[in-house]
Amino acid sequence: MIGIELFAGAGGMATGARDAGVKICIAVENDPFAAQTYIKNHKDTTMVIDNVENIKEFKFKKNGEPVVLFGGPPCQGYSFSNRKTRNSQNPKNWLFKEFLRCTDLIKPDWIVMENVPGLKRMDNGYFLKKICDDLHSIGYTPNVKILNAVDFGVPQKRERLFVVASKHGIVFEFPEGNFKNFPVTVKDAIDDLPSLKNGSMDNELKYRTKAKAEYSKMLRGHSKKVNQNFVSKNSDIVVKRYQYIQQGNNWKDIPKELMVNYKDFTRCHSSIYRRLDENEPSVIISNYRKSMLIHPTENRGLSLREAARLQSFPDSYEFVGSLDQKQQQVGNAVPPLLAKAIFTKLKSYYL
Repeated sequence: MIGIELFAGAGGMATGARDAGVKICIAVENDPFAAQTYIKNHKDTTMVIDNVENIKEFKFKKNGEPVVLFGGPPCQGYSFSNRKTRNSQNPKNWLFKEFLRCTDLIKPDWIVMENVPGLKRMDNGYFLKKICDDLHSIGYTPNVKILNAVDFGVPQKRERLFVVASKHGIVFEFPEGNFKNFPVTVKDAIDDLPSLKNGSMDNELKYRTKAKAEYSKMLRGHSKKVNQNFVSKNSDIVVKRYQYIQQGNNWKDIPKELMVNYKDFTRCHSSIYRRLDENEPSVIISNYRKSMLIHPTENRGLSLREAARLQSFPDSYEFVGSLDQKQQQVGNAVPPLLAKAIFTKLKSYYL
């Protein structure tokens, strides 16, 4: 199966597709740093660094293989966390039209579109219905489902919406996760990684212990050392706040006198100053630096590698750009293990 990816980001979805056996020949991404991360880790794919709207043709050889066009349009307008742009007037909410235009250019056998669950509820379901109606109008049969990454072996409670459409009248049957009753925990994911301090910037370190969990063994692969152990440096007052927060709890554990610089700290979001519970899957890894997610047993933020582990990136995966850019790339990505489940199921139609 041949893959072409739009809005490719740093390559989370591509990693899952590749691991499922999809040969990704072309990817399009307009952020140069995310694109460089993609290039570094997907050397066999031709990366086009440009806006999708500017792409007028896709040159590739089908060789008789089925083709899948996939990707995730920017989701700011679809997210419930972004109320200001969650309406039909935001041009970013219409970038799914680029999938339709590129579909006409490529004529793929399948389309896989990924987005936030808020798309299903946005404008009383108007956008999702519009996507499905437009796919029907050009001869594709769509199916829609919200999947939780934790059900597919990702140590993170993260829901994503998938639209999978067939050119051949097939109603895609979504995979069922095998981890619903036995989720992978934060401890399973990061327990073997090195102990770090606030502001650590060690590019390469020895693993703290042997990998004990099957999950960490899988992501370590053949790596002898772990790289990109980068931690944002927080101020002394922020680190002091961390000391009061118990696993699984948030800012509410912090004494009031340490929160006086907030205009009204009682209105803080529940995800702010959240210390991860090592015996549970993680909360959503999105912009984990700004929300100040805390390591379960150390008084610091998560390292880049720890966040990548919680997203199910292998330890061999390297991110490019400033620390802020790398952190954002990790947080924006589709968890590779979740993507792998989708593409493995897709390929099963050809076995």
